[in-house]
Amino acid sequence: MHWSQYYTPVAHSVGWSALLAVVPILYFFWALAIKRMKGHTAAVTTVILAIIDSVVIFRFPLGKSISSTIYGMFTGLWPIGWIVVAAVFLYKITEKTGYFDIIRQSISSLTEDRRIQALLIAFSFGAFLEGAAGFGAPVAIAGAMLVGLGFEPIYAAGICLIADTAPVAFGAIGIPITAMATSTHSNAMFISQMVGRQLPVMSLILPFWLVVVMSGWKGLRDVFPAALTAGLSFAVTQYLISNFVGPELPDILASLVSLIAVVILLRFWQPKHIFRFPGEQESSRSQMAASLEPGLAGNKPNLTGGKVFRAWSPFLVLTVVIIIWTLDPVKKLLAHATITFNWPDLDKAILKVAPIAAKPTALTASFKFDILGATGTAILIAAFITMFICRQSFRGWLATLGRTLYELRYPMLTIACVVGFGQLMNYSGMSATMAMALAATGVLFPFFAPLLGWIGVFLTGSDTSSNLLFGSLQQLTAQQLHLSPYLTMGANSSGGVMGKMISPQSIAVGTSATGLVGQEGNLYRFTIKHSLWFLLIVCIITTLQAYVFPGMIPS
Repeated sequence: MHWSQYYTPVAHSVGWSALLAVVPILYFFWALAIKRMKGHTAAVTTVILAIIDSVVIFRFPLGKSISSTIYGMFTGLWPIGWIVVAAVFLYKITEKTGYFDIIRQSISSLTEDRRIQALLIAFSFGAFLEGAAGFGAPVAIAGAMLVGLGFEPIYAAGICLIADTAPVAFGAIGIPITAMATSTHSNAMFISQMVGRQLPVMSLILPFWLVVVMSGWKGLRDVFPAALTAGLSFAVTQYLISNFVGPELPDILASLVSLIAVVILLRFWQPKHIFRFPGEQESSRSQMAASLEPGLAGNKPNLTGGKVFRAWSPFLVLTVVIIIWTLDPVKKLLAHATITFNWPDLDKAILKVAPIAAKPTALTASFKFDILGATGTAILIAAFITMFICRQSFRGWLATLGRTLYELRYPMLTIACVVGFGQLMNYSGMSATMAMALAATGVLFPFFAPLLGWIGVFLTGSDTSSNLLFGSLQQLTAQQLHLSPYLTMGANSSGGVMGKMISPQSIAVGTSATGLVGQEGNLYRFTIKHSLWFLLIVCIITTLQAYVFPGMIPS
């Protein structure tokens, strides 16, 4: 039996109905930002409230409400959660075996200039960590590294938070993009292309911005070649990979290219004036190395090219394996191990009707369990190869996997509930109702689309969560306004990452990693103006793409 979505259940008014539809989202914001609930607690209670709202107000049958929520939760765990687990697992292997320390040394020993260290560690290496692991790793690790090198804690945390913007949309092997595509039943490649035609502008600007924040416009002149090399190499690679390969590797490859380009530059060029923070004493390169964690500086003389290559090998293997997984012949071969089934009491049981659809259209709900073809499986294979590269025992490998699963139990619950909430909003028609209300902004909506993503990341701390929450809303609103949904969905992700630096979760990670616990307010004041400027730039880019350069929108 079919159930038709009902978009104006309250007094036949789109405005009042949308106001009640947004209640679970407002509650989620309140629970995180004001009540400061833990993410998984806020997500679970939001799902419960959304189920009640959908049944009581939008007359969604209880069975279908629960079914759509569970469907979304399974979708959140596979393939999204599987990617998260595998990516963090790979990173933890390198950390556990000590090879990550060699990676850190290989970057931090290249120059004494604080500005170039920030470009190498906060921008390029931070982007690599975002691409490989995400979920706070860039700020925590890069921030601690900068403090170890002698950075003032407020600059170490603030610079890392600002730098961790452009790569976030493709973080953790492209999870924000693939999650949005999965939840909205959209083409992940088109979303990747759209974001890849917005963020490279920020990637080019960001190194210059970081240097100006640290040393002013005068200081930028000293290291202009390094900023240009870092930004241009990253932006070009990010554009090419996101547009012609997919959302999984832009950060990994762009960061590697950026790192290598700057390292090569430093072989032939060094700034005339070494920048240090006021009051900081002159230090030799050996003293700089000694400021690292105990035990690392002593190993520096043995930091041979072979050791550096071996340390970076796991991530090179990861890159190769993922590229192989994207090849069409490989995809077809691995597809034989895929199990697909229609979700009970949901698939083609719900109808979209006017004005959301020109004619009644049944919504599909199928679950694909691609055990071999999933990106997470590719990462796990890379992690298995890494066991041999890092000379870890199989018992140690399994123990690391077990600890990773244990540590990610609450993030996995959060992801599952957020996706479940998103699917419930979609199938119940609540997202469609909000889309109809937002469509009233008319031609201004492309300008405000990034703002919605910015708010989502500010409150959830995750571009993935923001995309899951608002991806469908952006899609439906664009359709109401006869705009490309890929423009607004891309804007949600691109605008969202500009809120990463001021999200409470990111601020907490930054202060914890740099010894600034209790000074969260200072860090907010350090980052807020940069977040707003970056958001404005993305809003302008999106508007221009909508009305001036529509050829930039994939179709």
